Amino acid sequence: MRIARCVLDAEPFYAVVEGDEVVALSGDPFFHGIQPTGTRHALEDVRLVAPIIPRSKIVGFGRNYAEHAAELGNEVPQTPLMFFKPNTSVVGPGEPVRLPAFSEEVSYEGELAVVIGRICKDVPAESAEDVIFGYTCANDLTARDAQRTDGQWARAKGWDGACPLGPWIETELDPDDLALQTELDGELVQDGSTSDMIHGVRALVAQASAAFTLLPGDVLLTGTPAGVGLVREGQRTDISIEGIGTLTTHFVRD
Repeated sequence: MRIARCVLDAEPFYAVVEGDEVVALSGDPFFHGIQPTGTRHALEDVRLVAPIIPRSKIVGFGRNYAEHAAELGNEVPQTPLMFFKPNTSVVGPGEPVRLPAFSEEVSYEGELAVVIGRICKDVPAESAEDVIFGYTCANDLTARDAQRTDGQWARAKGWDGACPLGPWIETELDPDDLALQTELDGELVQDGSTSDMIHGVRALVAQASAAFTLLPGDVLLTGTPAGVGLVREGQRTDISIEGIGTLTTHFVRD
């Protein structure tokens, strides 16, 4: 099932995507369950926005693909490397991202995002599926120059617009072996699979929940395969994940 967040006539609502239509839901599916209202709209008539704005946090995992770590000259961490992005970094599919004035080296990173469905703490890996609401596409945008100079990653990873998500949340998906591709202006630049993760989705849920209480709507970013590169004003990325869809992002600069 695909759960989207839509806007029609300036009114936001959640919906189930069914082919070229959306079926409006009653309330917030993270707290009220999935309750279709029966009201239908053509998909082309609504505007898709970020399928979730985390109420609490986005937990990123760095260097979770060996080839990506190697291409940046980094060692693979012995335990998952975690960082935060604020919820103000989230933008939706098709929304323009304004490149930050403090950086000349913003990099794309296509990633599988895990959306948490209920409050949880210390989740065993074998029980991770019980707390996952679904999956979406993410672009873990990173200001590489700030990442090098700051000593920690809050600014490099957390600027406004640094976390495009979408186009919707797929609730029925096996995350273990999904093709993940990124195109930059139509040219294939990342071509990987989630099977190449050093730590799989279940292990990452366990690791994150051991450190932090996870809340409904929290998002985990699972790392990016090799092929990352810089984006410039006027360019576009298209991140496609098997079984989910494509997240498109355009880049602008003041």
